[in-house]
Amino acid sequence: MLRSCVRPLERCFGRLGGGDGLMWHMDLKPHASGEFSIAVVQANNSLEDQGQVITSPSATFVGVYDGHGGPEASRFVSNRLFPHLDRFASEQGGLSADVIKKAFDATEEEFFHLVKRSWLSRPQIASVGSCCLVGAIAGDTLYVANLGDSRAVLGRRALGRRTVVAERLSTDHNVSVEEVRKEVAELHPDDKQIVVHTRGVWRIKGIIQVSRSIGDIYLKKPEFSRDPLFHQFVSPVPLKRPVITAEPSIRVRKLMPHDLFLIFASDGLWEQLSDEAAVEIVFKNPRAGIAKRLIRAALNEAARKREMRYDDIKRIGKGIRRHFHDDITVIVIFLDQNHQGVHSKIKGSIYDCTTAPVDIFSLNADEPGDPVRRVE
Repeated sequence: MLRSCVRPLERCFGRLGGGDGLMWHMDLKPHASGEFSIAVVQANNSLEDQGQVITSPSATFVGVYDGHGGPEASRFVSNRLFPHLDRFASEQGGLSADVIKKAFDATEEEFFHLVKRSWLSRPQIASVGSCCLVGAIAGDTLYVANLGDSRAVLGRRALGRRTVVAERLSTDHNVSVEEVRKEVAELHPDDKQIVVHTRGVWRIKGIIQVSRSIGDIYLKKPEFSRDPLFHQFVSPVPLKRPVITAEPSIRVRKLMPHDLFLIFASDGLWEQLSDEAAVEIVFKNPRAGIAKRLIRAALNEAARKREMRYDDIKRIGKGIRRHFHDDITVIVIFLDQNHQGVHSKIKGSIYDCTTAPVDIFSLNADEPGDPVRRVE
């Protein structure tokens, strides 16, 4: 059974990004049924993405948390969701979709209580939220649960061919998707302005693109949509009832021999690369450093759109760099359970929690010299 995850010293598990002072990566490590690679690049003043892989001899757990409005919610989820998952799995005799839903609910409720305690002194915390993508592999069963628009994509071998097919395993809860706009509209039939097109994109009440998240309490509890000191609305429009939820989409799937690998990533990757392009990169390249390779491909695409090179972008400091790309977290999980029998790589009761840095800029600040040129 999963144990509570204690955040390790990230420096023990990863390396800096080879000339990019805002990138961190870990080339390859074993998990219960294969190997995995993880990488993160920071664009915001504070890194709002968090990522982790928890391994034991019997199971592998993956978490990608993409914060917005600040890093508080994603950091909170990275510390609290898996302990809740562990508790409910122990109480109910193992992992299930119901266990995962209860863990999401408990994390949301705990964050709400944090907001209640902090609201008078820190009203901004009511507007902080996080997308949440979780994967769990136990034997030949895969669970994928998500809120928001981080995404899990499976790479599977095409039957009878030496090619790979991309299969999306998560739902993008983003109103840029027509089906999601319809879903939100059906939940609010008396509000013709529940989703509006503003500043070039679709937004719920003109505020937010994702329809599900942990946090964003001011969009779920109308009493938190006002500044507690000045009684002014924090949101652009007064809210009378919740407009987003924390209800996860959960998919349970049996893994098959032709399933090769999984890509879990925040939407910063998918803004630049299609599912098919990402899967092709993993399929055609060596495993070691593959998560970093995906981020480099995304950054090269972001640079191309601006008629720049990645070498130009990687010299730009945090904060300003957000104008070129988002924070990006990528975790690639290779599935060897039916191919190489790698279970022996993790023996006995060994348990490991690999967690990406809370903030890459701060991690790099401890290094000699100044790896990032600040652009004022």
